[in-house]
Amino acid sequence: MKKSLSLLVLCVLVFALAACGSNNGGNNANTGSNGGTNNGAANDGGTKATFKAGMVTDSGTIDDKSFNQGTWEGLERAKKELGVDDKYLKPAGTTEADYLKEIGNLYDAGFKMIVVPGFKFETAIFAAQDKYKDAKFVLIDGTPHSAEPDAKPVVGTNTVSIFFAEHESGFIAGVATAVQLKEGEAGFIGGMEIPPVQKYNWGFQQGVKYANDNLGTKITIKPENVVYQGSFDNSAAGGQLAAQMFDRGVNVIFTAAGGVGVGAINEAKTRATAGKTAWIIGVDGDQYKDGVYSGDKSVILTSAMKKVSEASFDMVKANQEGTFPGGQTLTLDIKNDGVGIPATNPNLTDDTMTKVNDVITKLKSGDVKVAAEKGDLIK
Repeated sequence: MKKSLSLLVLCVLVFALAACGSNNGGNNANTGSNGGTNNGAANDGGTKATFKAGMVTDSGTIDDKSFNQGTWEGLERAKKELGVDDKYLKPAGTTEADYLKEIGNLYDAGFKMIVVPGFKFETAIFAAQDKYKDAKFVLIDGTPHSAEPDAKPVVGTNTVSIFFAEHESGFIAGVATAVQLKEGEAGFIGGMEIPPVQKYNWGFQQGVKYANDNLGTKITIKPENVVYQGSFDNSAAGGQLAAQMFDRGVNVIFTAAGGVGVGAINEAKTRATAGKTAWIIGVDGDQYKDGVYSGDKSVILTSAMKKVSEASFDMVKANQEGTFPGGQTLTLDIKNDGVGIPATNPNLTDDTMTKVNDVITKLKSGDVKVAAEKGDLIK
């Protein structure tokens, strides 16, 4: 009996020591399982809890120079700066079922925070936020709804919906374009004709008009040079559309079209290499490097940006700090620096930037306003 009792005590001690060891050194193994309990809140020791933040891509690729890439770059930054584990999954198709399948796969793998880019995820997140109540969801450029007729948006308490003031970003890019080039013809190539892309277009045209009316520029935009291709991944079509516009005398094209825009950039690079004038206005992120065709010369005049990567990162950080704004719809605009053009624009002169920054100041103060719908500048 004494021998059996001693053996039992020894086993208890061994298991106790093993448990202590796993608590001290098991952070990597436990990052996913902790997501459903503290989901990013600070632990009792004052350090930031680690968790897993995942992403499901849309039909584009992770390096699409647009929403997929921006969203993923935010998670990669969170991994580097906050110690968060990250992962992305690309669905087989673009249906609600396809998206829900990958959301479920991430959840089952311990990813209790999931960020998705674009309006195509609206119905999937509507379903997921109710099915996975202990998870956090971030829907960029969309709001959850059931797809039923007249269905109202439902942003669950575990979801944040984020939008951007694309019209303001497009407006600033339009002013910069007109001031830098002074005269000539501009064009616009959009992807799908959806509100975010439309707002880029309308804002850009208002920015050009503002510069023409107030800053002495003479840039024209003809109706035939405003085109929506219908997708975000047809690079070849983007190149063809850009070629047609350049052949018609357009010397600068604003592309808000993802992979379609990449095709337009490539066409402009080919022409610039041949000594022809062919400018592109980038979109979503700073696309200057994508337009490089010789040395450090780029066809990207500037880019109309919405800071998707910052939005993605900020939401992960908020979740880690226990301040996740669940149930809210956020709009990032010029007043909170959620949109704009790059801080560094090698193809814009100092004089151009001085005038652009003056307009940005007026936008922030409300002295200049931009319509988020088709129409002239609101004064």
